[in-house]
Amino acid sequence: MSATTTSPASTTTGPGGCITTVPGKYGHVPADACNSYYNFDPNFVAAVLVAALFGLVSVVHIGLGFAYRKGFTWVIVMGSLWETFSFVTRALGAHHQQSLAYAIVSQLLLLLAPLWVNAFAYMLMGRMIHFYLPEKKLCGFKAPSLAKYFVCFDILSFIVQGIGGSMISPGASSQTIMNGIHVYMGGIGLQELFILAFLSLVAVFHRRMRALAREGEVVIKEGWKRLTWTLYVVLGLITVRIVYRLTEYASGIKPSNPIPYHEAYTYGLDALPMFLAIIALCVMHPGRFLRGPDSVFPKKTKEEKKAAKREKKEKKAEKKRAKKAKKEGVREVEEGVEMESRA
Repeated sequence: MSATTTSPASTTTGPGGCITTVPGKYGHVPADACNSYYNFDPNFVAAVLVAALFGLVSVVHIGLGFAYRKGFTWVIVMGSLWETFSFVTRALGAHHQQSLAYAIVSQLLLLLAPLWVNAFAYMLMGRMIHFYLPEKKLCGFKAPSLAKYFVCFDILSFIVQGIGGSMISPGASSQTIMNGIHVYMGGIGLQELFILAFLSLVAVFHRRMRALAREGEVVIKEGWKRLTWTLYVVLGLITVRIVYRLTEYASGIKPSNPIPYHEAYTYGLDALPMFLAIIALCVMHPGRFLRGPDSVFPKKTKEEKKAAKREKKEKKAEKKRAKKAKKEGVREVEEGVEMESRA
């Protein structure tokens, strides 16, 4: 899976001294050629094997989602499927290395797929808080709100990484690629910042559950320890992948930095951690433990939504009236003071 070199049949010199090489078998050219879309010679067998593994675990997650009737598991399925199609397109690209489309799609899916897994961890934690804690809130935040906030943070990171990932796509100019690397690194830096903040909340939840178990005042539902440690493992594996990507791009894409030029790093430090994270969520599937009415967030009926909307409007109107009355009171006082001064 490391870089290999083939001897081209002939070369031509383009503008600025750029060397365009006549493609060899499967369209392969040296990594420094103008018409190279890969920094290595993609390994077809490895890509097919990894795509099959991610595809298999995707099918398992789909089956478990239906079996346990957990609709929110579509998020982890998306992450697994994006990984699957990333390596499917990499396998296709390995035999069609002059196809820019295969190279771009494969890279973008690989860079962005982990964010789906990250979002699923956030959503799972929200449901754990609602299911296990009697107060159904943590650090003053209601479970649905907490999950929603962190998913929004994940979407922000997704957008930033998407912009950066599109800029470092194969075929872009060196300046665009460098700018894209900076944007992408900022995006995964944000992602890790949110993960660290989230881990602190997981630790608070962990301590709270241990306290409840010691006090024995409430019946502790089973599975909280397994799910909590699964979250630690999943977020730890995502962090390993983030550190790898930061290390890869920190020194730039140049010959002095060997990481971008050896495919084995991608399989060992990106694909493997994400596969293990998805497997962990498969083995410790939330549906095994989150069962019953408290396992899902309560949904308001149309009447309840209308009543809440009406109550919100009334509170807003009352606030306006109070503000207006306060202004009128101040005005009356000022007028009284003025009249006294004249007298």
